[in-house]
Amino acid sequence: MAAAIQLFRLRGFAILCFLLVTFCTLLAAETVKIEGIISGRSGDEIIVRFGGGAELAFQLTDNTQVSQIGGLFNARRKQMAMAALIPGLKVKVEGVYNEQRQVLATKINFKGDDLEGAQKIQAGMHEIKMQAQQNKEERQNAELLAQKEALEKQQAQLIEQQKQVEANKAAIAANTARFGQLDCYIWDEATVYFGNSQIKVDPKYDAQLLALAENAKTVDGYVIEVKGYASTSGSASLNQKLSEDRASNVTNILLQKGHIPLTRMLAPGAMGEAHQVGNDKSAEGQAENRRVVVRVLQNNAIAGI
Repeated sequence: MAAAIQLFRLRGFAILCFLLVTFCTLLAAETVKIEGIISGRSGDEIIVRFGGGAELAFQLTDNTQVSQIGGLFNARRKQMAMAALIPGLKVKVEGVYNEQRQVLATKINFKGDDLEGAQKIQAGMHEIKMQAQQNKEERQNAELLAQKEALEKQQAQLIEQQKQVEANKAAIAANTARFGQLDCYIWDEATVYFGNSQIKVDPKYDAQLLALAENAKTVDGYVIEVKGYASTSGSASLNQKLSEDRASNVTNILLQKGHIPLTRMLAPGAMGEAHQVGNDKSAEGQAENRRVVVRVLQNNAIAGI
């Protein structure tokens, strides 16, 4: 009796397994039939848009039958290569789901007129793409030409500016030489001090320099002399450069903010370590030597003195 019950259970389990396998097989073989338009293709996959805009992907395999139909009741069929499956083609597709829930296309049918229309669409899109590419290249060429012209214009401006700078330098040099030969009187003077190895003018001196510039403009036949100095700390060549940069920066303030004409400026003097006024053995003395001296000079001959 127990053996019979055990046999019955085994038979029941086998039947259940058979039913499960059959169900999975039927599920895997679920068929799909749609009619729509190929909206995209990538290798062995086509995307078909159908209904109200839904899309479904079909996998093309070696077993996929591609046919062009025609004639009365669409009875005439012509086997076609998969290359005919292009975007824009109206198709009827049949397929089955595999175990990975991908849809494998088994049959794909389309009409000859629909293929011709899709080919025209593709040709038009190709022409549009080519025109767009041509337009893009033309825009790029135009931009490159504009950039080239702008660069040439900038170069011309730089050359002109350099010429102007050289002319200004020549004017200052000539003015310096001329003024050096005449009798002068120191009308006003200001001193700007700098930190160790510093060349930037402290903004606190702006008001003093601008006031000197305004007062100078009231003096007949004036010119402004700017001389830079450095302490003996460090190398002589470095100190020479520091004195030059300090004098140049003070001069720029007088020119740009004080609006002193170039013809009223003597060439900035870089005195380096010359004319030490403080004891360079002490920090206080070194601070006194890191300076720029600005003087308003009056030409006695021009002023009629």
